[in-house]
Amino acid sequence: MPRLANKVAVVAGGATGIGAACAVRYAAEGAKVVIGDFNIDTAKALADEIGPNAIAVRYDAADADSIKNLIESAVAAFGTINVLHNNVAITSLAIQSQDTTVVDIPIEIWNATLNVNVTSFLLGSKYAIPHMIKAGGGSIINTSSDSGRVGDVVRTAYGASKAAVISLTQHIAVQYGLQGIRCNAITPGVILTGAMKEDPALVEFIRPHILTPNFGGPEDIASLATFLASDEAGYITGQAIACDGGHLAHQPQMADVRKAMAEANAN
Repeated sequence: MPRLANKVAVVAGGATGIGAACAVRYAAEGAKVVIGDFNIDTAKALADEIGPNAIAVRYDAADADSIKNLIESAVAAFGTINVLHNNVAITSLAIQSQDTTVVDIPIEIWNATLNVNVTSFLLGSKYAIPHMIKAGGGSIINTSSDSGRVGDVVRTAYGASKAAVISLTQHIAVQYGLQGIRCNAITPGVILTGAMKEDPALVEFIRPHILTPNFGGPEDIASLATFLASDEAGYITGQAIACDGGHLAHQPQMADVRKAMAEANAN
């Protein structure tokens, strides 16, 4: 039997990249899938590609009513919700270029980033959890980031928002675990989505610091998310699980040590 047979999965931010890979994988594993995205045309095209067990709903992560509508649309279409994957984030280069240091970041950039990257996760969970409880339980998956675990010279709001997602994940797990709700976060490192491929300089900066031969792709996140959505992960909750090629598993000087060792062996 497919791992997600008879489950209804909502992917908030599911039209492209990691979200799209997860939506496709959830459907392949037997789930009925609701794809929420601001880019409704792309979401509809993906739903059509998946087939009759997928629908697309216009979803604006900055609008509470839109978030509520996504959850209600899923219940109206398929009767319940078993899996909620909160995957949306502000990735606009225009906004990220202003997400700088604590002193220099415009407060409106800070507020907009936290509103989309954290508050939308809270609201999606707020509206979905009662339906999950009625269904006997469910799994909430929150896409965080390696950026939520460490500091950086820029992207203050993004990093803080992703750290907040990890804390929110733990709070949901604690507050609703006895009612059958599991909640886990995934912390991706560099994942070669279309957007990341547009920033090859960043990719090359990070390449020496991963432990695997190649970077991961959206399908790697989808594999982990499918496990967390399934009953196989029934005893896993409140966790932030890295999928980053070991990016944060080593001493900070590792890349320099590797380079020095390679130079010594070459002589």
